Amino acid sequence: MIDKGGQLSEVSRGSVFKNLRHRSGVLESMKGIKPEQVIGESVIIGRRTYPLKQVGQVITRQDRRDFSAGEVLRAMNQLGFTCRGLPRAAVPTRSLSPLQQASAMLGIPVTV
Repeated sequence: MIDKGGQLSEVSRGSVFKNLRHRSGVLESMKGIKPEQVIGESVIIGRRTYPLKQVGQVITRQDRRDFSAGEVLRAMNQLGFTCRGLPRAAVPTRSLSPLQQASAMLGIPVTV
């Protein structure tokens, strides 16, 4: 696609982070930005943990719908930032009956 200045610009999906080459540029872009609450995947920049979509929005100055969290994740990994995936769901534990709990406390397991 040709922009107003006659320059060729890529706007195809997946090329949003192609020109992101320096870790220092990310650090500078995120300086002074307050992290939002992390619910899903995140990246650690400096001493702060940011949601991937927030980082992508700040760096690219584009709407969060224009890129995927996976694209941000790949770009941040390539630059050497620590990324965290989705938190694992806790495995539901089987609750013990009062008899089983008392038996366990006495060290004599009872099977029901």
